[in-house]
Amino acid sequence: MPSTFFGLNIGSTGLYAYKTALNVTAHNIANAEKEGYSRQVLDYKASRALKVSSSYGMVGTGINVGGVSQIRNEYYDTKYWRNATVRGEYTAKADYMKQIEAYFNEVKMEGFTTTFNSMFDSIHDLAKDPSNLTTRTQLTNFALSFTEYFNFLSNSMNSIQEQCNFEVQNQVEKINSLSTQIAHLNKQINTIESNGFKANDLRDERAMLVDELSEIADVSVKENIIGDGIGINNYIVKINNQMLVDGVDYNTLKLIPRQEKSNQNDIDGLFDIAWDNGNEFNPISTINSGTLKALFEVRDGNDRGNLQGRITASAGDTQITMIETNINSVASINIPERGLVTIGNTQYKYNGFTATKDGDNLRYTFNLEPGETVKADLDNRQSEIGQSINYKGIPYYMGQLNQFIRTFASKFNDIHKSGKDLNGDDGMEFFNGLDKVKGINYQLGDIESDINAEAGEEKTSYYFITAANLTLTKEIIENPRLVVTTADIANGIEANDITSELLRLRADKGMFKQGDPASFLQTLVAEVGIDARKADNFAKGQDNILRSISNQRLSVSGVDVDEETINLVRFQNAYNLSAKVISIMDEIYDKLINYMGV
Repeated sequence: MPSTFFGLNIGSTGLYAYKTALNVTAHNIANAEKEGYSRQVLDYKASRALKVSSSYGMVGTGINVGGVSQIRNEYYDTKYWRNATVRGEYTAKADYMKQIEAYFNEVKMEGFTTTFNSMFDSIHDLAKDPSNLTTRTQLTNFALSFTEYFNFLSNSMNSIQEQCNFEVQNQVEKINSLSTQIAHLNKQINTIESNGFKANDLRDERAMLVDELSEIADVSVKENIIGDGIGINNYIVKINNQMLVDGVDYNTLKLIPRQEKSNQNDIDGLFDIAWDNGNEFNPISTINSGTLKALFEVRDGNDRGNLQGRITASAGDTQITMIETNINSVASINIPERGLVTIGNTQYKYNGFTATKDGDNLRYTFNLEPGETVKADLDNRQSEIGQSINYKGIPYYMGQLNQFIRTFASKFNDIHKSGKDLNGDDGMEFFNGLDKVKGINYQLGDIESDINAEAGEEKTSYYFITAANLTLTKEIIENPRLVVTTADIANGIEANDITSELLRLRADKGMFKQGDPASFLQTLVAEVGIDARKADNFAKGQDNILRSISNQRLSVSGVDVDEETINLVRFQNAYNLSAKVISIMDEIYDKLINYMGV
């Protein structure tokens, strides 16, 4: 049977409960504008009733406070993380594609169009007065401006590739920092909750770290209960379906500078990523998304245009031959002079290669590093140089530029070499490339002549001319008399049959499948613009979707100030009534103790 003072105890439980409820409400209001904060509520229910011998049976004992819980929905969290990953990918792509587009827009402005037209206008002027050295000098100057435009474009693309590479480093460091913080929070949360408390604010802090992580890579989270009722959980975080955090343990990623290039046009020192424990990490898997994937695709994307073919080699060979390849034009070859041939899970390092005509195809022979031999018979095995990446990134656009300048330069050079200069000597290559190691021009042949990229050998192929090193032949720069205007100087120094042929290149619609030279680059610019618009549209769309999901999540876990104001009044009234109960009980006990005994 309840004691005489039982009502006072009931009142005190309400007093303490609603004071705590007021504190929780005040905490919600104070954090109403704090990002990542989850609304907290007081868990309370009626205390266990007592059985009494009187006819009324059971009697209530007041209110019991179970703790303070946060309101959070796992479904909306997971949905948010998945869409944040997609948003992170397209936002990064949109940012970098805008930069690429800005540089390529020079084609339509003061860049290619102006220099290209100026060069051909100067050829037209030269055709009127072939013996004029001033006009010849003017042509070489405009032609140099033409080559410098491509040098500038190449340097700009390399600069963006370097930015992407630096950002890869930043994102890896960020992932490592976030994994460390999440693991430390797991330890703190378990320490607090094992003592019977709820670490709500620490859980919010951890969820915000996962929010941040979800923009970088695909994130999945799972929380397992350890034991029964001891308050310890195992919080697991995976990125790209690989373990990042397992309770208080965590893995970290490391950057591995590439020793060998994947593409002829790549800058030195591009980073690959691996786990510190030695496991592989693939940031561009088709099932993944996120900022990290976008950086790799923009930096390394070749639109699946890396060299691929069938291998013929036997165990013990020091050479690997690749046939039936997907690249059979010298103008389109962008493999590095030294690199790695990947066959299945095995890589062979080569230090030079040759490419020779085999009917309509090219046959590649790679010379392996000294001391390295083929480990097993490899006939009919598929192989590749670099990685096939289904995205038009910097390597793709650089490859398109190389294809343009090699094709255009070879057509121009073939005409120029077919005549005589003012000295009566055979014409030489007008356009050339600069061997930056030796500081000399290449000795070029036909565009489809064999390539010999062995160390120490003379470079004689258009393969060695890129947007980065395109220039004029040094002798022509120094001596404008070497500019060719006629097939035979015996026709007179005023003959202009060669310049007339050169002028026709301006509108040669058979030079490229896109049409004349200007059409090729205009098509490329349009392609860049479409890719940039697509990335931007996807980024905006995903941003809207993520905002909608965030609002859905806030509708559950966010703080509604109006609702909390109402709760403040409710709990205040409940607190006042509980105090009134105690006050009334005090009067009853006063009468009982001080007056009834008289």
